[in-house]
Amino acid sequence: MNVSKHHILCALAIVVAIVPTFAHASAPAGQYVVTAGGTAYGSVYDTKTKLTWQQTVSSTTYTWADAQAHCAGVGASLGGMGWRLPTLKELQTLVDYSQATGAMIDPTAFPSAPSSVFWSGSSVAGSPSLAWLVSFYGGYSNSFGITYAFDVRCVR
Repeated sequence: MNVSKHHILCALAIVVAIVPTFAHASAPAGQYVVTAGGTAYGSVYDTKTKLTWQQTVSSTTYTWADAQAHCAGVGASLGGMGWRLPTLKELQTLVDYSQATGAMIDPTAFPSAPSSVFWSGSSVAGSPSLAWLVSFYGGYSNSFGITYAFDVRCVR
């Protein structure tokens, strides 16, 4: 089989052009503005949704009621008031389906984010013992009993 250098270079150019589409794409440039990044006091402002997120989450998991109390109390460490559990819709805006491995969240804005399940502040209509969760492992949402403990990422 006679393969010319031209054919090999063309094939390499095609591979190079395709690879970035499969790489870990992050949010569009400028979507996230990080303040005190990588610290327990860091926050991430989303210019698209106009929400400010807790960058680094606690290693502690919380029941739904404790998660609400936790977010209400993080203002002293994150600077400012108004922190709360995000609604289901707000939390879903952080899911990044382009992430092939690890947590399905922008790795630049949220480094070392766990690929786990997070509480939203949204309860299930008609079921006071259930609330909505978002999985950053699979990107799906589901409801679960409010007495179970899961991760929390606060927002304001």
